[in-house]
Amino acid sequence: MSTAKTIKSALISVFHKDGLAPIVQKLNDLNVTIYSTGGTEKFIKELGINVVPVDEVTSYPSILGGRVKTLHPKVFGGILNRQDNESDIAELAEYNIPQIDLVIVDLYPFEKTVASGATEQDIVEKIDIGGISLIRASAKNFKDTFTVSSMNQYDDFLDILSQNNGETTIAQRKKFAAKSFNISSHYDTAIFNYFNAGEEPTLKVSETNAQVLRYGENPHQKGYFFGDLKQFLINYMVRS
Repeated sequence: MSTAKTIKSALISVFHKDGLAPIVQKLNDLNVTIYSTGGTEKFIKELGINVVPVDEVTSYPSILGGRVKTLHPKVFGGILNRQDNESDIAELAEYNIPQIDLVIVDLYPFEKTVASGATEQDIVEKIDIGGISLIRASAKNFKDTFTVSSMNQYDDFLDILSQNNGETTIAQRKKFAAKSFNISSHYDTAIFNYFNAGEEPTLKVSETNAQVLRYGENPHQKGYFFGDLKQFLINYMVRS
């Protein structure tokens, strides 16, 4: 079976919608079926583009104040099925589960909410459950499913869509899966550190801000500084 996949269906449910419109329009130009929820569904409709509400697929509305929207076998079955597995294909048909080739989902801004000094109730509500589950499921099934897990990936993904008319390679899908697991691990680290508050003698650090240095440890290696290099140099000069 070819490792190239053409995107024919997409699930889009995002917190940050800046830069999303060109992707939605391109998917529509490629005749991709779009599924969505809540505010993203409304956003897509306002672009004049057809969208299938997820609750039409699941036969369940968004419940518990939006805490449960996509957590359903018809959603995760559509993402996690193996397209080269006859049993999976048969079960999709048996249970009327739509194939989902693309997942565009980001996460609630947990760290920004903590930094804003919000109440604990507001902070807890920014712990994403459905979003991170969708990202992990899609990334796990990178052989068949493409994952876009941050608005910072929109431009690169749009280039892929435009250059290949919706066709993706397994190398591209695996690369974006790696980005997704980086995002999910960083997110969980932030949540743990908030709840732990130094009580357990556990060090969990996730630093995604990196700069390439001129020299590595060895001539054939790149060197990286993780964190705020400018502030580090200022502190170094002060101490010197």
